[in-house]
Amino acid sequence: MADLSSRLFASLDREPAKTRHNSDKILPLVDGLLSPHFDTQYAARMVLGSHWRSATLEQRQQFGIVLYQRLLRTYAGAVAEWTPDRFKLLPLRADPEALQVTVHTLVTNSRNEIVPVDFRMRQTAEGWKIFDVTVDGVSYVRIYRDDTDEEITQKGLDASITRLAKSPIVERAQPNPRGPH
Repeated sequence: MADLSSRLFASLDREPAKTRHNSDKILPLVDGLLSPHFDTQYAARMVLGSHWRSATLEQRQQFGIVLYQRLLRTYAGAVAEWTPDRFKLLPLRADPEALQVTVHTLVTNSRNEIVPVDFRMRQTAEGWKIFDVTVDGVSYVRIYRDDTDEEITQKGLDASITRLAKSPIVERAQPNPRGPH
């Protein structure tokens, strides 16, 4: 996680301020750094819960993609505001044999509020991968599981995939990264 944050800050430092405030331009940068370290299918499985078993392989893949894209669109603007002096990686306290860990960080937002941002990670064949982000106690996985469960039950998984792919960032159940917006 320390290496990923160092690379993120180095990449952001190379960008002009106006690019950092333009989500269309910053999104590819954040995606390029985050995507190799994010377990989209495991996150999708956690969000879908019991719906995972009845989903086709294609639905699982599509849901994972739209869920990850939603995460990017939600948090990329806030992440672009992070700087090394506003981001503190806390010491990892985990069993060395653990297959899942939570990496705790503290982020100082533009209003000088300290916000806890935790990254839940799991060991995979490709190394450690993020599958959940918790901002100020609000889990990305939990909020989307709550948001999609009833919709999938009533309208089906394809309807939920379509809505997540098309809907604007601001929704009733959207986690609030308490960033500079």
